[in-house]
Amino acid sequence: MPLRVVMLGDIVGSPGRLAVMQQIPVIRQRWKPDLILANGENAAAGSGLTPEQYHKLRAAGLDGITLGDHVYKRDQIVPVLETEQQIIRPANLPTLAKGRSWMRLTPASTPGSAPTPLPNLYVLTVLGRIFSSLPADDPFAAVDRILPELPERDPIVLVEVHAETTSEKQALGWYLDGRVAAVVGTHTHVPTADAKILPHGTGYITDLGMSGPYESVLGRRIDRVLTHMTTAMHAPFDVADGDPRVCGVYLEIDPASRRTTHIERIELKADPHARPFVA
Repeated sequence: MPLRVVMLGDIVGSPGRLAVMQQIPVIRQRWKPDLILANGENAAAGSGLTPEQYHKLRAAGLDGITLGDHVYKRDQIVPVLETEQQIIRPANLPTLAKGRSWMRLTPASTPGSAPTPLPNLYVLTVLGRIFSSLPADDPFAAVDRILPELPERDPIVLVEVHAETTSEKQALGWYLDGRVAAVVGTHTHVPTADAKILPHGTGYITDLGMSGPYESVLGRRIDRVLTHMTTAMHAPFDVADGDPRVCGVYLEIDPASRRTTHIERIELKADPHARPFVA
């Protein structure tokens, strides 16, 4: 029986949070995942994550949450990073950075599940260095360092690459092919059409896309972005609210080989006229 995992792209603002909360039951019914994860680094008005939002997303059904270059934009998240087991910061930040550099997620047993428990999933995120606003160490070396430190032999590992450029994400995918179960890209908020299994069994996609408002420019109000780009004058990039969607991938991972046997994109339109968007 495969380990079934859903990983969702960057949650952007209130529309992204509400869309994820609304669509988690749909995801569970359609794909029956053992674990659901998401990148939450844009959840707080487009930048950062608050403790309240973390706990609400967890209560809604997210088993784990990753963060990227906006990890510390909300100071109050630091105690959560230090105490909670289901949230991680990028692994290639300086050694004194607050928070965990990887997490272990254990699938819950359900009635009628396989007699042999499903294996744990280890998750780590690395920042890209090209055009990155947050200084980070070598992501290739960071993964090389962490993999031998994981407390299991031949663990199932998902690596998220939070990076600006497609080239850096692809390079890490090829570098880790056959060494981890999956490599997924985040940060650029535009879903890519290259979900595939690399030659040695690693599931890969360059960008999951965002979970947020798609009637926007990368989640921000179109009029504000156009004002800035056509006049060079400052305009606050407020989060948009039109056409909320949830995007990501569904993975099936073979517990024996620790490799991906199936990968498919997820793109679900949320209903802004239904709960939890409206009471």
